[in-house]
Amino acid sequence: MRQNGTIKFFNHDRGFGFITPADGGKDVFVHITAFEQAGLPTPEEGAKISFVAEDDRRGRGKQAAQLELA
Repeated sequence: MRQNGTIKFFNHDRGFGFITPADGGKDVFVHITAFEQAGLPTPEEGAKISFVAEDDRRGRGKQAAQLELA
C-alpha cells in the first residue's frame, strides 16, 4: 500500500535515513539504493515522498521502496 511521508533524517555519508509517514505511524527506514533504483536525486531532509513499506530482507522490520516524489 502506497504511503506519503516526509524525509525526517538522511545521513549522506552512511547512505540511509528515515521517513515519517503522513498518517503519523512509526518512522520507516530508507536506504540510498531505494533512491537510486527510483532514479531520484539524493534526498534532502523535509522533502515530501511517497513509498511502499516492504519487509526488510534481513528481517529487521519495514523499509521504504518504490519511491516517488510527492
